[in-house]
This record gives sequence, C-alpha cells and structure tokens, in this order.
Amino acid sequence: MKTCFASAVMASSLLVVGCSGGSSGPSASGTDPTANCTGQCLNSGVFLTASDVSQIIAQGVGEAQARGVKATIAVVDRSGNVLGVYRMGPAASRTALVASAVGAGGTAVISGGLEGINLPSSGAAVNIDQLAAIAKAVTGAYLSSEGNAFSTRTASQIIQNHFDPAEALQPSGPLFGVQFSQLACSDFMTASPVVSTGPGPQRSPLGLAADPGGFPVYKSGTVVGGVGVLADGLYSIDPSFPATDQSIDELVAVAASYGFAAPVSRRADQITVNGRLLRFSDVSASDLASNPAAAAPLSSLGASVGSLIAVAGYTDGTVRAGTPYGAPASGVRPDGGVDFPGQDTFVFVDAANAPLYRPRAATDGATLGFGALTPGEVKVLLQNAVSVANQARAQIRQPSGTTAEVTISVVDTNGVVLGMVATRDAPVFGADVALQKARSAMIFSKSSAAAFIGGQPAAQYLTFLNGLPSLSAQAPLSSYVTAFQSFLSDSLALTNGSIAYSTRAIGNLARPFYPDGIDGGPPGPLSKPAGQWSVFSTGLQFDISNNAILQHILHAAGLGSPDVAPGNCAGVGPLALSPFAAPATATNLSLGNGLQIFPGGVPIYRAGTLVGGIGVSGDGVDQDDMVAFLGLHQGGVALGTGLDNAPAARRADTLAPQAVPLRYVECPQAPFVTNNNQQPCNGL
Repeated sequence: MKTCFASAVMASSLLVVGCSGGSSGPSASGTDPTANCTGQCLNSGVFLTASDVSQIIAQGVGEAQARGVKATIAVVDRSGNVLGVYRMGPAASRTALVASAVGAGGTAVISGGLEGINLPSSGAAVNIDQLAAIAKAVTGAYLSSEGNAFSTRTASQIIQNHFDPAEALQPSGPLFGVQFSQLACSDFMTASPVVSTGPGPQRSPLGLAADPGGFPVYKSGTVVGGVGVLADGLYSIDPSFPATDQSIDELVAVAASYGFAAPVSRRADQITVNGRLLRFSDVSASDLASNPAAAAPLSSLGASVGSLIAVAGYTDGTVRAGTPYGAPASGVRPDGGVDFPGQDTFVFVDAANAPLYRPRAATDGATLGFGALTPGEVKVLLQNAVSVANQARAQIRQPSGTTAEVTISVVDTNGVVLGMVATRDAPVFGADVALQKARSAMIFSKSSAAAFIGGQPAAQYLTFLNGLPSLSAQAPLSSYVTAFQSFLSDSLALTNGSIAYSTRAIGNLARPFYPDGIDGGPPGPLSKPAGQWSVFSTGLQFDISNNAILQHILHAAGLGSPDVAPGNCAGVGPLALSPFAAPATATNLSLGNGLQIFPGGVPIYRAGTLVGGIGVSGDGVDQDDMVAFLGLHQGGVALGTGLDNAPAARRADTLAPQAVPLRYVECPQAPFVTNNNQQPCNGL
C-alpha cells in the first residue's frame, strides 16, 4: 500500500503554488513559476490560516501514527508567532534529551551548557519537547526566504566545528555560533501575549535549532512560517554529513509540510557555499508511511491521540492564524521611502505601526562629546550599506545572480541601537544577528572590554533530578579574559582599546582549534577545548548568556520560574532555584542580545576614536563582511566627518597569536552584479 500512494505523495509534494500559479517544479515549458519570487511575492499578503495550521499538524500526526511513534509538532508564522503546538501521548512520556552526542548509558557525552538537560525526569511532567519543536519551527521560518529554503538539517551543516561536519582538517561552518541568537533574553526579539499573535520577530525558547525535523512552509512562492517536530526524544545535531539517515523527526515534518513544501528550486540542496552543496533533507515524500492528503482532520482526533497544549510564554493551547509578513501586523513593513528613498527597504515596527529603529542620536555624547554619532550620520551609513547590498552578488540565494538580502544595524558605544534596516527579502534571523554583530565588534574594541566580560556573573550549569533543577558546575567569565591575554601574550589586551576587533577576528579566537581547521591545535581563548566544546556549549558566547537562557527554559518548561527580562542576555545571575525567584539582572546593553562569533560586524571609528559598531547578516559571511566594511567606508566618505573603519594599523589582522595571523574582514572577489570590480575592499 505504501508504494501505491507514495508516488502520489511525491507528485503532490511538488505542487507548491508560485506567484504566477502552478507548481514549484519546472513546468512543461521548462520554466519555474516560482522564479519571479525573489521578495516580491510577499506583497500578495498570503499567510497561514487557522485551517492551514490544523492541516499541517494533522498531516504530521498521521505520519507519526503510521509509524507507531509519539510526536510533538509546532507551527509558527514567519514572524515567529506560535500558531499551535500539539503533543501526542501523555506529557510524562515525552522525554527529551539535549545532547550533541549520546553515550552507551543514554546520557550526554559532554557536560556543560545545555548539554545533558533531560526532561521530564522520574515521570515528573516538566517538559522541553514543546520547546524543541518550537525552536525547530522558528529555525525553518527564520533561515528561509523567497530566495532560499533552509531546514534545521541545513543549520546543522553550517554551525559545527567542521564544514562539512566530521570532515577532518576543515574550518568550522560559515554560520558557526548562529544557534545562540533569537534568544528570549534579547532586547530586540519580541514576546507576544499567549492569547494572540503580535509583531515580530518573536523569540525562540532554545535559539536556532540544528536537529533535523524543522522545515519552512510556503504558500504562493513565499515563506509563511515553519513546522518543527520532536519525536525521537533527542534534541541534537546531525554529526556527519557524508552519510544520510532516516530521521523520524524529519519524516513526520515532511508529512506535516505536505502541500506547503519549499519550492524545489529554492531548497538548500540547490545552493553551494565554498564549493559544497548544502543539505535540505535526508528523506522525501516517497519515504512516508502515510498519505498526508488523506490525513484525518485535527478536530477528529480524540484525547487518546494527543492534544493541543499551552506553552508558557508562547501559546494558550489553541490554533490561530498567522500574520502576513511585510504587513505592519508582522512587525516588518516597507520603509516607504521615509529614510531610504528608492532603496526598497523594510523597517521594524511596533503594534501601533510606529518605527522602532529610525536613525537617532547616540547616547554616549557625555563621553565622546561632538564625536558621538548623529542621526544624519547613522542614516547615511545605513543607506550606503544598503547600496552595497543591493549591488552584491548573493551567496545563498536562487536564482543565481540575484543580489544579497540582509539586515543592517548600527549601535553606539553603549550598545544602544541607533538604526536598523532590512532589504526586501532578508531572512528574519539576520535581524537579531546583525545587532549581535554590531555590539560584539564594538564591545571587544572598547578599553573596558576586559572589565565588562570579567564582571559578568559566572555561568551556572544545571542538572535535573525528579524534574527539579540544581547547580552542577559554574564557569567564571573572568577566565576567558585571562586566557585571551595569555593567548595573545599581551597582559593589556581588552583593557586599552588599542586593537579593533571585527566579529571575524573574534570568531577566529572562539573556535575549538586554532587556527580554525587545523585539528589538534590549541583551543582559541574564547572557546571550550575540544572534548568539552559542543554546539550547545561553545565557550564565552554561550556562557555569557547561559544564565539568561536557562532562566527562560525553567519558565517555558512549566516549572513556575519567572521569565527572563529582555535585554539581559549578559548580566543574569546567579539563578534562584529554591524557591524560584527572578535573578538579578543588568542594565548594560553592551551585549543585550548576546555575543556573536561569525563574520559581518566591524567597529566604527571617527579619527581614530571608537564611536560604535555596524553589523550585517543574512547572506554569505563574506558578503556580510563586505556590506559592513565597504558600506561604512563609503558612508564615511560621503559624510566627510571623519567616520570610517578602524585605522589599518590598529586592526586585529595586525596580530598573529601563536604565530598565526588573525583575519579582520574578507570581501569576496568579483562580488557585484552591477560591475566588474574584482576586489573592492583592497587598500581600505
């Protein structure tokens, strides 16, 4: 029977309607109807209806039933609003273990960070399966656009310590570290009331996921949300890419996304990065054990199958419709030429449609005086960065030859957002990440960097017994400062502001092997060493936000702990576990949404004085670097007020720790679709 309907499912899975109608695959004439969807299709106002959400969940449940497994399924819209979470079976039976590798005893091989969290324990119904499913759904939605469809398997490929994973003597993935973004502690991410949808981007309970089983969902050629599944009880990664596997999570998610699947021409497996083909899924519709087209309606499923569930801080246990992305209700809408005339940009707005990040004056005037950034300067810097992006050849988009789609953020030396803008089809994840990059480049370039990092509360790692958390270990953040200074053989590093650090340079020092890609080398001073490093415990990047991340997990898992306050990714702790109470939090926004450790952020200088940071995210990392670096330079030239990149003699690429030079930025060769300029960043 499976063979009979599998072919029908395979054929139907290609019927994803494009802007001009028709299927997502080539038509009889050899053309692809979705080829025109490069950002324009969001104008059609399509969104996930409540009926769509119920259908997606029901189709996933049908596959889980056919395979005799229990699944937890979540659906979100493109703004990250949770539209429904369904759990099969009793809560006490839905154990989920967070582990990058599992030992013979069924426990995490590595300890620290999120590694080893395993709930519920001893039958206590305190769960994280619902959090994992939401994170997977958010990841599928946020990493995707009309030009690219990425899954959580794609994410797994591009965030590990080798690219491809498990391939020795290869550098780390291009988006190494992106998993610790979109966090609940971020001052940029939003949290809508659980009884309604609201403007996004909405937070994710576990950041971005790298566990296969999360896909974007599309309607009319545009991404309208994501679906995430946890059925195997393990929130993990795909550790090796030469081999394929039949993930039960991915099988259920493929069935769930039937009729809403990503256009074939936009899937990650049609895109190359550094000469390597990306992966989208290891299974297809022909592998299904059910016929999604015949799935029983969600309303017909009794309590013995499962139920919609409430998730603290995310949903009240009902199904609701999503918002049309690009409309004010989504939190992202066209600028309309107000600040960026003729540049087809989008801005972030609140529930009243008021812009949140229009160019504004810096808040550090008391320190910098007339050197502080002005609203006019911020606007020109953003306009020039957008101009570079609108000419740049995209790395991770189809069709080939389209331009990069990114979000750009500018901050002052207090970490306050002075302006933020996105191009038309920028993937949602890039907004929070662009801000992380701007802040990270700024804080590491300040003379107070060592004092700021070393003054943060120690990271408290937790273990769970009988569903209750207890402290298992802690990591003082001052140890990273000591290691940094020792690694660079400079006792004044991070204390005198003499060196400008880009996020590429920071990332060089945050890999488990130095230099990156040379297995057996020493760990970078900002990284956990090999054997202790994992995607769930990276080093300073995770530890600086550890307490805030865990505080939110305790809340969202249903333990009754207070939620984390936004803007406190750095500065939370120590955690109050018995009885639960709100921990002390910080007001310093220098890393208010966390640290980021991959390229695309550079500090801003005026006549040799640090005045802020600019961050870019959404396309290939070299493109992100170029838009930030070149956009800043060209904006400074246009202004004539002394703004520019760091003086060349002070950049981190003048350093060679362990006799290996750091990198500052890396701009791609022949990067533009508008001209033949080969190396636009040379000599700047």
